[in-house]
Amino acid sequence: MYWPIGTPRIYATTTNRASVKTDLVVSHDGIASSILTDNDSLSTKSSEPPPPVILDEKDRGIPDTQPPPIPPVTPGLKTPATPAINSVEHDVYHDGSGQSSQQYLAGSGGSGIPAGEAIIALNVSRTGHLFAVITATTMVIWQTKPTVIQAVVVRSEASIKSYGTNVALLLRPDSIIFVVQTSLGYLITYSLATDAESRVYKPRFSDHSNIQRRRQSHFGGPGNNTPDQILLGSGEGGGVRDMSIRFRRVIKVDAGIECAIALDDELVVATKKPAAVQCIRWTPDTTGNQTSTELVSRMGWLEKKVSIKEMTHDRPMNLSTWVTSDGKAYAVQRISASQNRNNPEFDPKKLFKGYCFHSPQGDSDRAVKAVVNARFSLIAVGCADGSIRVYSARDYAGNIPPSHVHRIPVSSEASGTLTTMSYSPDGYCLFAGYENGWVTWSVFGKTASHSFNANTSITSINQEEWLDGVIEACWIGGACEILILAQQSEAIWLLELARSAVTGCYTPPNLFRTVLQSSSSVMVYRGYDLPDLTSISAEPFLWHNARIPSNYLLNQWPIKCTVISSDGRYVAVAGRRGLAHYSVNSGRWKTFANDAMENEFQVRGGMCWYQHILVAAVEANRSYELRLYSREAALESSTVMFTQQMPAPIVLITPMGEDSLLVYTYDNLLYHFVFAPVSGAIRPIQVGQIAFHGIVRSPARVRGLSWILPESQMIDGDPSQDVAFASVLFLVDGKLVLLQPSVNNEGQLKYDMRVISHNVEFYVSMRDQLSVNMLNESSTHFAMEGEESSLRNSLWVFEGQELKVWPDVQDVLRAASVESSKELPPTVSMPIDFYPLSILLGKGIVLGVEPELVQRRDINFSFFRFSIRTHLFLPEILRFHLVASNSATALRLAQQYQNLEYFAHGLEVLLHHVLDEEVDSAPKPEEAILPRVLSLLSSFKQYLDIVVQCTRKTEVRSWRTLFAYLPPPQELFEESLQRGSLKTAGGYLLILHTFEELGAASEQSVRLFSRAIREEDWDLCKELARFLAAMDESGETLREAMELVNIRVRQDSDDTDIMTRLEVPSRKITNGSSPLRRQNSDTGSDVQSGSDISSLGTASPI
Repeated sequence: MYWPIGTPRIYATTTNRASVKTDLVVSHDGIASSILTDNDSLSTKSSEPPPPVILDEKDRGIPDTQPPPIPPVTPGLKTPATPAINSVEHDVYHDGSGQSSQQYLAGSGGSGIPAGEAIIALNVSRTGHLFAVITATTMVIWQTKPTVIQAVVVRSEASIKSYGTNVALLLRPDSIIFVVQTSLGYLITYSLATDAESRVYKPRFSDHSNIQRRRQSHFGGPGNNTPDQILLGSGEGGGVRDMSIRFRRVIKVDAGIECAIALDDELVVATKKPAAVQCIRWTPDTTGNQTSTELVSRMGWLEKKVSIKEMTHDRPMNLSTWVTSDGKAYAVQRISASQNRNNPEFDPKKLFKGYCFHSPQGDSDRAVKAVVNARFSLIAVGCADGSIRVYSARDYAGNIPPSHVHRIPVSSEASGTLTTMSYSPDGYCLFAGYENGWVTWSVFGKTASHSFNANTSITSINQEEWLDGVIEACWIGGACEILILAQQSEAIWLLELARSAVTGCYTPPNLFRTVLQSSSSVMVYRGYDLPDLTSISAEPFLWHNARIPSNYLLNQWPIKCTVISSDGRYVAVAGRRGLAHYSVNSGRWKTFANDAMENEFQVRGGMCWYQHILVAAVEANRSYELRLYSREAALESSTVMFTQQMPAPIVLITPMGEDSLLVYTYDNLLYHFVFAPVSGAIRPIQVGQIAFHGIVRSPARVRGLSWILPESQMIDGDPSQDVAFASVLFLVDGKLVLLQPSVNNEGQLKYDMRVISHNVEFYVSMRDQLSVNMLNESSTHFAMEGEESSLRNSLWVFEGQELKVWPDVQDVLRAASVESSKELPPTVSMPIDFYPLSILLGKGIVLGVEPELVQRRDINFSFFRFSIRTHLFLPEILRFHLVASNSATALRLAQQYQNLEYFAHGLEVLLHHVLDEEVDSAPKPEEAILPRVLSLLSSFKQYLDIVVQCTRKTEVRSWRTLFAYLPPPQELFEESLQRGSLKTAGGYLLILHTFEELGAASEQSVRLFSRAIREEDWDLCKELARFLAAMDESGETLREAMELVNIRVRQDSDDTDIMTRLEVPSRKITNGSSPLRRQNSDTGSDVQSGSDISSLGTASPI
C-alpha cells in the first residue's frame, strides 16, 4: 500500500568541495587534549565478563587550566551555556568545580567539520522529531522538520586514539541520551539539552501591513500563513529549536562488544569474550547497583557456544529479537524482578527468557537480521540468501509459527547481502536494504517497488547512491517519508512515499474509490464515471490532485487520516490535531479559522461522510465524541452540527447501508447508529449495541469492521433489531473473523466465531457498496432479474499474493454456521502482478497502481512515478462457475457484462487459458472444461470472432484440440459470410488452409475475395492477395483465383475499372515475407490470420 513518488531530497553536513568553516567545540570525551591517561582494566580470571567501567568527567585528571565548559554548537550558530537550557541527566552535570573535557576552538577562520567522511549509521527518535547520524569521527543531530542541523560533535584526535573510531549509534527512545559505540570496545554517551521556548533562525518582517490573508485556498499555497511563517513548510510551524549536546560519560566494556541496544531504563550490551549480556542502567537502582550480567552459556534456552550478533527491541509488544552466530533467531523478554518476587522459582541471576522460532536448514536461510511488526504481531527474519521469512507471534510462550516469505525480485547474487530492515509505523510496509539496492513489500509479501532495475551507468553518472545500495533506513513523518543512507556516501536521502487512504481509515468508500495520500497532497482516481476504455487507460487526467493547504500542514503535519465521500465529491484529512475538508468539484479547501479551534481536538478513530456531512471520531479534553460538520458551513467550533458523547475511545467508525453508522470502541462495544432528521437537522440516533467481551481479546487490533444483514431485514426489518440478525466481519491483524449470531438455551444472543481467511491485507464486501453511491457505474450492466447470479453479494479478500473471491457470501455464512460443520466453500483465485486498490464491479476490473523508476539521460536525476494497472476479473469467475458445472450461472453473469467494450476480450482470455491447459493435460471428455467454455461463447454474437482471435494467438498444435469441440471450420466460414463478417471469414480461411481443407484457388477464397470487392474492403483484398501469393512461389494460385474472381464479379457488376485494377501481372510473384505464411504445424504458429486485420479494437485491461 506504499509507493515511492518523485525524487528524494538530499541533506549533508558538508560537501566534497570544502569543509564548513565555523566555530566548533571539539570533544575530548573525558580525555585532556595534552594528557592521555591509561585506564586499568577490571578484568578478572572469573568466567563472567568484568562489569563495564563507567568513567564520568569528574573521574578524569584534567589540569585546572582548562577553560569553562562550552557545549558544542550548530555550525553557524553559537549556543551559549545558559541556565535556560536544562538537561534531565542531573547525575552527570556538576557544579562549577568540575573540569571540562571539551575545548573551544576559536580562531580567525574557525575550524572545519571533517569533509569526505561517509555516514555509517542513522537513528531516529521514537517521536520522529529528530534523528542523528555518525561518521568515523563525528556525530550530527538533525531536526526532522525543518530538516536542519541542531548540533555537531567532532571527536578529538586524543579521543579517537584512546577509544577508537565510531562504528554504531544508539539513541535512548526519549532522545535525551545518545550512545556511540567505538571500534575499541567503548560506549561514549552524550546528553541532549533543549530549551522548549527558545527558537533560532526565526524570520521577522518589520512591515507586513500590505500582506493579504485568505481563509480558503484553491491550491494550498502559503496565502493563509502569518508573515513569519511564509518561509516555513509542512510540519515546520514549531520552528528550529535551540539544542545543545554535551559529553556525559564513557563506558568501557573489556569483554568486547558484539552489539547493543538502548532501552528506556537501561543499555543492553552483548559481549564477545566471554559471550554474555550486560544490562547497564542509565541511573543506579535503589541499592546503588548499575550493572547486571548473564552469561550466554547459562541461558538454558540458548546454544552453549554461540554469541549474539544482532539485537532489536519493540516497545509496543515488549519483545526483543536476538540473532545468534549459528543463524538462529530468538524472541526474548526481560525478566522483571519486581514482578517475580513472590515466585518461588524465580532466580535473580536470570535476566532473560526466550524461545527459538527460526532454525536454519542450511547456509542460505541463516538469520542475519530481525525486526518486529507490532501492528500485525509479526516478526520478520532476514536470511543470508536475501529472502525474508516472516513469523506470526501469537503469544509470549514461544508459539511463533511461520506465516509467509518475502522473495526478492532478483537473484541473491544481484541483490547482495541484506543490510537493513524496517517496518513502517503502521505496519503496512516493509523496507529492506541490500548491498546493491532496496525493495519494499506490503505486509503480507506483495512486492511494491524496488531499485534493482535501475540503469547502473545513469545512476553512476548522476551519483545517485541511494539506488545502488543501502546501509540503513528509518521511517519518519508518520510513514510518508523514509531516510536512506547509501554506501560510502556523505548524504542523507529523504524519499517521499504515497500510500492508500485505507491504511489510515478503513471505510467502504476508501475501499471502493481509490484515494492516495502523500506527504502534502491527496490524489483521487476519477475514472468511475468515464467510458470503459477511458477508465482503464494510464492517462494522467484520470487523477485529481489536491494539495493540502500549507497553513494546515504547517503545524499538523503529518496527515494521519484521509477519507472520501461515497459519491466521490468530498475529501477530508486529519493530521496531528484538527481536520480540513475539500470539495472535488469546486477545488476549495476549508480549514479552521484559528489555531485554537484547530488544536482543541484530535481525530482518533477515523472519519466518514454521510451525504454532505463529515462525521469525525475525536478526542477533546479527555472526552470522546462523534462530531458532525457540514461541508456547506464554515469550519468553526460554533458550527458543529451535533456532538455525540461516547463512553470510551473509538477504535473505528464505518458507514453501513444507506443510513447506518457502526462505531466500535475500546471497551469492546459495537454501537449501531441511524442517521435521521430531528428538528430539521440530521442526527445519529443509537438503535442498538453489541458487546464482544470474551470474543475479541484486543479491540485495538481491529483494523476493519462490517456486517451482513439478511435481505429481508434490510428491506422490511426494524433497524433496532439489526444487531440480532447481523453477521459481523472483523479484520483483526491479518485474520478475517466471522461472528454469527445465535440464541443459546436461555434465549440470550451469542456469537459463534470462525476465522475464514489468514494473511488478509484488506477485504471488500460488495454488499457494502450500497453505502457507496456508484449506481451510475453499475446499473447499466446489472439487471434486477439477474441479481441472484450477480456479484453483488460477493466477498473479496486480498491475501498478499493473490486476490480471492467468494461469489456469494451467503455460502460462506451457511458453511461457517455451528449447525453445519462444512468446509468453507472454494474461492476464485486471481494472481495479480500489481497491488490491487479497488474493485470496479460494474466495469469488471480490479484497479491498482504500479511504480516506475524513470531514468533519462537529458536530466541529472532519477524519479519515481506510478501508473494505473487493471486486471479483468470476469474470465476467472466465469471459469469458476463452469468448473463447478454452473453453466447457467456463468451465462447469466456474462450477460450482465456483455455491453462492456472489452467483453469479447474477456471471453477470449477465458478460452485461451482453458485451451492452453487442456492441450497439455488432455482430460477425459466428460471432465473437459473446454466444451462448456465454447457453449458459453456460442451464446454471444462475438462467438466467431473470439474463436478466430484465439487461434491467432495459439500454436497450431492447439487448433486440433479446439476444433474437436467445434463445428467444422467450413461451417464457421459460411456462418461468418452470412453474418457479413468478412474479416472473420478470412481468419477461418487460414484455418481451412492449415488443416489442408482448402485447395488451390478454392471456392471459399474466390467467394470471399469477390464479396470483399463488392463491399470495397480493399484492406481485406490486399491481405487475401498476399495470402494466395504465399501459397506458391509461381503465383499460379493467385492468377487462377483472380480469374475466377473476375468471372464472378462480372456477373454481378459491369464496373470495368475494378477489373482493370485486379489484373495480375504475368511476371513471377514471390512474397516470402508475407505476414500470411503457410505454417508448419509441427513448429508452432506465428500465422497472422484474416482476423488479425479484423481486430475488434478492444483494448485489453490486463
